[in-house]
This record gives sequence, C-alpha cells and structure tokens, in this order.
Amino acid sequence: MKESNLIKNYIQDNQLNIEKVIINYTPYIYTIIKNKNSDLSNEDIEEIVSDVFLAVWKNQSRLDINKEISTYLVGIAKNLYNKKIRNKKNIINIENYKNNLFDTESIDIKIENTEKENLIFMLVNNMKQEDKDIFILYYYNAKSIKDIANILNITENKIKSRLFRIRRKIKRGLEKRGYSYNG
Repeated sequence: MKESNLIKNYIQDNQLNIEKVIINYTPYIYTIIKNKNSDLSNEDIEEIVSDVFLAVWKNQSRLDINKEISTYLVGIAKNLYNKKIRNKKNIINIENYKNNLFDTESIDIKIENTEKENLIFMLVNNMKQEDKDIFILYYYNAKSIKDIANILNITENKIKSRLFRIRRKIKRGLEKRGYSYNG
C-alpha cells in the first residue's frame, strides 16, 4: 500500500483536506467514469466527479484513515455512475412518447413487459431468502459479486452459482408461461 494514498495523509486540522483530494484525484475519477463506455455527456461525468468529492466530504467522519482514499473514491464513483445510468433510462423523451402514443404494437410490448416484470417479481418472491437477497443486490442495487459476497458473508463462487440458478429458474418460469427469455 502506498503511504501517500492513505486517508491520514489528507487530514489537516482534524478535517479532510478536500482541495488536495480533488487536485490529486479528479483526473483519476474522471478517467474511470469515462472508461465505463457509457453515453454520458462530459457534463454528466463532471457532475458525477463533483458528487464523488461531495460524498467523501460529507462522510469524512466515517472514513478509515488507514485505508487508501482511492478505494472510497472508486466505490462512490461506481455507485453514482450506476445511479446516473438508471436515472437516464427512466427519463421519458416526450417526442417519442407522443409518437408512440397510438402505436398499438408498442402498447402490446409495454403490457407484455409489465406482465413479465410482475412474473419475475412473483418468481423471485417465491425463492429462498438468500436467493432473493442476491437477486435484489445484483440486479436492483447494482452491487458487484464481490460486494454481495462481503455483504452476505459468502464466497464469490457461491454468488455466481446462485445467480446462474436464479436466472435459470426465471427463464424456466417465463418459458413455462409462454414468454421468451433474453437473459
């Protein structure tokens, strides 16, 4: 571990020297987000970078001063990136909405997708608690397999195995009710 990257080296007068952190890590965080191969604009990326430093500043009392600051920065950046992507997917383009308003094919597809979502919810709800937790953490909370393993205190291989079986159960449940599965 590089001594200079430890959080304690960024503490000044019992507070995090956020200016020093920003100067040293802005290019690093920007590059990480940019390399995620997303359709985010530069403004979106800059907003995420700013939010990363704001989150670190607000939570500085919870940081372990003997850990590398980059660990926290990358984790926060990943979570904010995933949140931004989810929010972008939920934005409705009013022009597309007006164009599709009377398109019966798109209404049928929306109804089918809603039925599939409800069926998946029902299938997951009938699974063991551990499988439900894994599914929700992975697909809804965008947690990595490593993070889930740490949260649930089980091995990464078990998480991978459980995810495979969960997807298989969902696939079978959908196919049994006449839906195709694109997982």
